[in-house]
Amino acid sequence: MEKAQNDAAKLGELIKDIRVAMLTTVDKEGRLHSRPMATQQTEFDGTLWFFTDANSVKVHELQRDRHVNVSYANPDDQRYVSVSGMASTMTDRGKMEELWSPLHKAWFPKGLDDPNIALRRIDVDRAEYWDAPSSAVVQLFGFAKAMLTGKRYGEEGVDHEQVKL
Repeated sequence: MEKAQNDAAKLGELIKDIRVAMLTTVDKEGRLHSRPMATQQTEFDGTLWFFTDANSVKVHELQRDRHVNVSYANPDDQRYVSVSGMASTMTDRGKMEELWSPLHKAWFPKGLDDPNIALRRIDVDRAEYWDAPSSAVVQLFGFAKAMLTGKRYGEEGVDHEQVKL
């Protein structure tokens, strides 16, 4: 239990400043379909939240297959996260009020009174991350070193780990 809490805390720390993630679902032909989504800024406890249109294609895709992937990237500090889990769509008004911010009006002009507003809940069961914080100078040096030594760029100094939540 403690390891799962530590893993969730680590994952929360890795994604907390990354506002937009790519959500991947499976379409009716079995192909992967990705689109950008704004992650709701809340304490990560094993669940990710996104506002969505209840009539959107992604909601219909989730009715067929609830498995999703959410990927986060922050190239400025070489931080990449891939999250897998099960998604559901809900219209819990209390949770929507908790997560709502005025920025959401760009997508939902009627606010929480929009009849099509819903939440996408993703219960994370697995995550992988690559975390190699370094400056651009160090990255360039690492690239040049790889060219000179014949070692693959990025092999050294990258923290990669798989976690189950």
